[in-house]
Amino acid sequence: MKLPETATVTGDHETVTGELLQSLLHSIQKTQSFKGKWSLIETKVSDLKTLLSDVSDFPPNSISGDLIRSLTQTLSDALSLSVTCHTANLPAGKLKTQNDIDSVTAKLDNHIRDLDVVVKSGVLHDGVVSVSKSSNSKISKRDSVRVEARSLVTRLQIGSVDSRTFALDSLLKLIQEDDKNVLIAVAQGVVPVLVRLLDSGSSPEIREKTVTAIARVSTVDSSKHVLLAEGLLLLHYLIKVLESGSDFAKQKACVTLQTLTLSKENAKAIESRGGISSLLDICQSGTPPSQAAAAAVLRNLTEFSDCRENFIEEHAVSVLLTLARSGTALAQEHSIACLSNLVKDDDDLKLLIVRKGGLISLKSFWDSASVKSLEVAVEFLSNLASDQRLIEVIISNDFLIRLLNALNCGVLGVRTHAAEAVYKIGYNSKTRKELGELGFIPVLNRMLDGKSVEEIQAAAKALSTILVYTENRRVYRKDPRGVVSVVRLLDPSITNLDKKYPVSILNSLTHSKKCRKQMVKSGALSHLEKLVAMDVEGAKSLQEAIGGGKLFGVFRIRS
Repeated sequence: MKLPETATVTGDHETVTGELLQSLLHSIQKTQSFKGKWSLIETKVSDLKTLLSDVSDFPPNSISGDLIRSLTQTLSDALSLSVTCHTANLPAGKLKTQNDIDSVTAKLDNHIRDLDVVVKSGVLHDGVVSVSKSSNSKISKRDSVRVEARSLVTRLQIGSVDSRTFALDSLLKLIQEDDKNVLIAVAQGVVPVLVRLLDSGSSPEIREKTVTAIARVSTVDSSKHVLLAEGLLLLHYLIKVLESGSDFAKQKACVTLQTLTLSKENAKAIESRGGISSLLDICQSGTPPSQAAAAAVLRNLTEFSDCRENFIEEHAVSVLLTLARSGTALAQEHSIACLSNLVKDDDDLKLLIVRKGGLISLKSFWDSASVKSLEVAVEFLSNLASDQRLIEVIISNDFLIRLLNALNCGVLGVRTHAAEAVYKIGYNSKTRKELGELGFIPVLNRMLDGKSVEEIQAAAKALSTILVYTENRRVYRKDPRGVVSVVRLLDPSITNLDKKYPVSILNSLTHSKKCRKQMVKSGALSHLEKLVAMDVEGAKSLQEAIGGGKLFGVFRIRS
């Protein structure tokens, strides 16, 4: 059978494709070999006719043009192949012809899928809108980005590996320009498409670029919920990347996992799928950027107590201590935070970490870290200090001076954790005396006037234990605003503040007649009446101490 002449020339591809479809349908009726396979192809050709009819309702654009050109070639090959099957005598042999028919069938399936994607995506309609707008006014930048994003999302779902790779390159360029571009691409459905591209059947190059695009989406807060919605499927693919991807791909996968592991459910899923082991491997042998990114994910995982046991089983402590000593500044920060989380409820692990040189690593990081990064170091020390067996070694490693400097810094979280550490360190007369002599009292007293309830309470807790030591009370009384600052904290209207700590401070000062008078003058009795009713620890004894236990005791004290 003679092929249509139009099939061999360039020009109106839609006309050529239509003629090829008709010729192929006519040729299939004459086939004698593999009739069952050609009958299946005939059904697919009918589906193609319907889809091409939908495409022809819109002005041609680059996507539809590319698809039709590719389809034209496949139909031309199918027509030639069908002609060879008009007789039982097959020139290429039965096995070769069968393989060729199966190949054509697969290509037709791909064309049907691609055309269906294009029709449903809305990109053909974008062509109509663009033509309309270009004839009347300029297309806005936002509309232009939306059209481009939708086109790229469509191209990611169709065509060859090379065409998808090119589309990924274009998408990466688009979303790197502006966070708003990321939001537009997400609104056009890019995330589910990217997740499907992570399938193990994708090429390593496509997977790497896909992970990079997903990581970029994860850096925009307004888009994170879309990644979380992908759930376990996305986690599964990202863990596969951790196991077998390039160093760059692993780094980008970790960037995304930092967002996903804020969810306890996702954290547990990663742990149950062996993700902790893969992350620790990266911390040991990955590139510096990938080590820092992996440590950040581990930091999130250690926030959940359910995951911590697995860290011990995977011998994570040695890996994290090594990274805390030799990693980049960011990797050190994340590893210190991991260790801090791990020791929260495990005194034996605290001892183990100190024996393995944990305090040396902590000092090294502390002395080189920025003030903002210092928070994790101070919190780690505070967690270690909750084990009284470690207090002496903490003091002997010169951490008291470091804590005093931390209390004077400009970062709220650092000051708060430092005050918590001081509270834990001041567990006996010896350490309380040292804290007083080093000058902690005036600094902590200033913190009582802070704006954060967390900082105020941490300072009050620290002072309540320091002032148990008699000499420290004398130091405290020298501050003219010391009593006034604490009495103010008794006010029940100051919520979320445990009143037992300011009450404890004032109880420790009641031996001084001058302090008792200051308390009364500052309005302590009116607050204490409410605190006693609230059954606050120590409130009753303080009320009796400064009020004499009588209704008019206030006047006797003032006289």
